[in-house]
Amino acid sequence: MTTNKALSRLGLARRAGKLVSGEELVLKAIRSGEANLVLLAEDASAGTRKKISDKCASYGVELLVGYSRIELGGAAGQPERVLFAVTDRGFAEMIRSGWVQHSEVENIE
Repeated sequence: MTTNKALSRLGLARRAGKLVSGEELVLKAIRSGEANLVLLAEDASAGTRKKISDKCASYGVELLVGYSRIELGGAAGQPERVLFAVTDRGFAEMIRSGWVQHSEVENIE
C-alpha cells in the first residue's frame, strides 16, 4: 500500500496547528484571509459543495476536491471530516503538490 503524500502532509499540518476543520471555522478562515487552501471531500453534500465553492471563488481561495470524508478525517487523526482550511502557505503548497483528485473521468486539456 502506498502512502499518499497529500494525506500524510495533512496530518503534519494538523499537528502543527495549521489546519482548521468544520464548516463555520473554515468559512471564518476564508473570510478573514487566513485560509491559503481549502480541501473538500468528494462525498460532501451538494449544498456544502456549492456553499464552499462559491465562498472560495468570492474570496480568491483555491479549493481542492478529492478523497472521501473518511480518508480526510483519518489523515488528520480525526473522525470523518468533509472540510479543511490550511492556514499556512508552506503546508498549503506541500498538500497541493501531492493532491490527487479521485475521478472516474480524467480531465482533458
